[in-house]
Amino acid sequence: MLKFLQLVLDDKLNPKSSKANKTMIYPENALEKLGFTEIKQLIKTHCISEMGRNMVDKIGFMSNYDQILKFLQQTAEFKNILTSQEALPIQSFYDIKKLADKTRVEGVFLSEDEFYQVHTSLLTVFAVISYFEQRKGVYPTLEALFENLAIEKAILKNIETVIDEKGKIKPNASKQLADLIGAIAKAENEARKKIDQIYKNAQSNNWLADGSLTVREGRICIPLLSENKRKIKGFIHDESASGQTVYIEPEEVFSLNNLVRDLEFDKRREIIRILTDLTDKLRPYVPILIAYHGFLTKLDFVRAKALFAIVIAAEMPILSKQPIIKLFNAQHPLLFLAHKKAGKLVVPLNILINEGSRIVLISGPNAGGKSVAMKTIGLLQIMVQAGLLIPAASQSEVGVFKQLFADIGDDQSIESDLSTYSAHLSKMKHFTTFANDKTLLLIDEFGTGTDPLFGGPIAEAVLEVVNKKNAYGVITTHYSNLKLFANNTPGLENASMVFDNLNLQPMYMLEMGKPGSSYAFEIAQKIGLSQHIIDLAKNKIGVQQRKMDTMLIDLERDKKEIIDKKISLDKQQRHYKELLEANEKQKLYYAENKRNLIRDAKLEAQTIIKNANKLVENTIAEIKETNADKQTTQTLRANLTAELRNNEVKPEAAKPAPAENDFKEGDWVKMIDTGNIAQVLEVAKNNVVLAFGDLRSVIKMNRIEKIANKEVPKEVKRFAKMGHTESAASFSGEIDLRGQRGDDAIYELEKYFDKALMFGISNFKIIHGKGDGILRKLIRNYLKNYTQVQRLEDEHADRGGDGVTYVYLG
Repeated sequence: MLKFLQLVLDDKLNPKSSKANKTMIYPENALEKLGFTEIKQLIKTHCISEMGRNMVDKIGFMSNYDQILKFLQQTAEFKNILTSQEALPIQSFYDIKKLADKTRVEGVFLSEDEFYQVHTSLLTVFAVISYFEQRKGVYPTLEALFENLAIEKAILKNIETVIDEKGKIKPNASKQLADLIGAIAKAENEARKKIDQIYKNAQSNNWLADGSLTVREGRICIPLLSENKRKIKGFIHDESASGQTVYIEPEEVFSLNNLVRDLEFDKRREIIRILTDLTDKLRPYVPILIAYHGFLTKLDFVRAKALFAIVIAAEMPILSKQPIIKLFNAQHPLLFLAHKKAGKLVVPLNILINEGSRIVLISGPNAGGKSVAMKTIGLLQIMVQAGLLIPAASQSEVGVFKQLFADIGDDQSIESDLSTYSAHLSKMKHFTTFANDKTLLLIDEFGTGTDPLFGGPIAEAVLEVVNKKNAYGVITTHYSNLKLFANNTPGLENASMVFDNLNLQPMYMLEMGKPGSSYAFEIAQKIGLSQHIIDLAKNKIGVQQRKMDTMLIDLERDKKEIIDKKISLDKQQRHYKELLEANEKQKLYYAENKRNLIRDAKLEAQTIIKNANKLVENTIAEIKETNADKQTTQTLRANLTAELRNNEVKPEAAKPAPAENDFKEGDWVKMIDTGNIAQVLEVAKNNVVLAFGDLRSVIKMNRIEKIANKEVPKEVKRFAKMGHTESAASFSGEIDLRGQRGDDAIYELEKYFDKALMFGISNFKIIHGKGDGILRKLIRNYLKNYTQVQRLEDEHADRGGDGVTYVYLG
């Protein structure tokens, strides 16, 4: 052990050893231990063809940025196709490479079924290419799969002249074949008529045994009683087990049957000639057939990855050329599937590993989720560098590493004479030798397997070496010396799994920035270990260690309180932001109304002035034309005065301010100047607090007047009720209408839809079930009446299909 420590220290002083040959993955079973083999098996279940499954087997850990990005984009684009309502026409195809290789050989011909396989596969190729050409530029990386791929529809035409849609040769594939088929039908018909005639004659003479015409050795025969076998000339092909019945083919029919057989041989030879000729025509297209095979294989491969991405709710992260791991709401895909099957949720993981915090040291209680967190990070990194989407938010960012080293589980080997700890040390030797700034380390339970007095310092020395080599990594441990080392060393970052120390339960949440306690005494107390034993154990550990563990527990408790307060504060801030936004909208609404009123007033004033001018001009003209006397002039003046009175604006008499007790909480009032309707929330001296939906405002009493309940529109009452009881923060993104009658469901949906519009929700989900589809149709017809509804979509088939409707608001 001390020799190994010396080796590590020598490596610190002699960094040139790190320039030795590097391996991409170490040890070789690292991917399997992290669960990547299971991921590949799950992807293979989504492949249509054996070629696609073979390609999945070849998925590996890549380090070429451009190649990884291309594979990720291909999968993301195919996922978008699968989740859209325009399905890609890819149902069936075959391994046409084998058929192309067979076609290469001169004199060999493809069978009818093999030509059918080529035809079906080519139909899929051309349908897929047509699909993308109709959407040119929408899926650029998928379009690159068939870039420069020739479209040879002559192959289809050649096959279709010979093979029908069921994969059988057409009767008119050649004139000779048509003649032979006609001759066979004629000969068979004559033979049938002849044998029917002989059968009826034998039947009338009672020569027959029980039974009707039968086939023996491929020939139609008559069953005769043994004593009558000489009554009909012919050939006996068989007899019954008792010997009482013989099966005879009449002589007259024998020659006709031989003719049919000869014609059948001629027909087979003609079919072989036609298929050989068709194969010869196909031979020049062998290279293009192999190219089509490659396209179909890649398409099946990408499709399988996209289907798996949908199953695990995966997204495409941001890919960086620099080593970085920034995961938001990440989940272990295998754990996600297991929990989904059991109806449970996975606690999401958030972590940042960058140049400032290259190695994260995770500590905390046993069964608290340390190893799962480490394996989640490792598996998602492998998946990204294998070109797979990951179950994490799309804002997540993942870099590219050249090497991945892992020390997970027990690798003791009897054959190699390695104990558990020796196996760990062997890996540590490799890590310290070959690690560099493009290496990701994954170490579980760092330093365990030997005396902590020595295991801790060795682990610290290894950590110091790999840190100086600027390696990245995630390490789990219980050792306090490693926690202290990480706390005081640049490039290292402590993290812990959150633990509810009141209920003594793990929360499975990763928290960056501080180490975690192992909670050994607390867990021992919970499972019922004697308090006497626990006290003895506490007395046996060092004072400093006990102080540190207590400090960590207190920090955990304080941190949890801060998190709870932060969550509460975030809710309040969101509510405040919503109020501000509502206030801004109201201000814009009032400003727009003011502009409209002023514009309308100006337009009306212009009309009045124009009409007045016209009236005055007409009056003057009439006086001048008629030399009006005094009486006429007075009449015209009276007309002008009457018109003026019609447009006179009478000032409103100021209403006396109502007494304080005229208004009470819950009254409905109307703004005198704007006509807006609101509800009284509070009365204070000459002021009232009014609720305009979710907006609150303080108004002087002399600016409002009370109105009756029946004068308040239903819509205003509904919004007011929502404003008192709900906010956007508490709004649920889905509504379940299953089992409700049509009218009741529409009523509930109407209330929910109003809330969604008021809170500015962009989309929501309606669960209505499948059944006969009546409720689904009723709901969709109702929603189509709203201009705010941009589009409606079914849920994915794996999560409810047409039993769930997604509503997107514009």
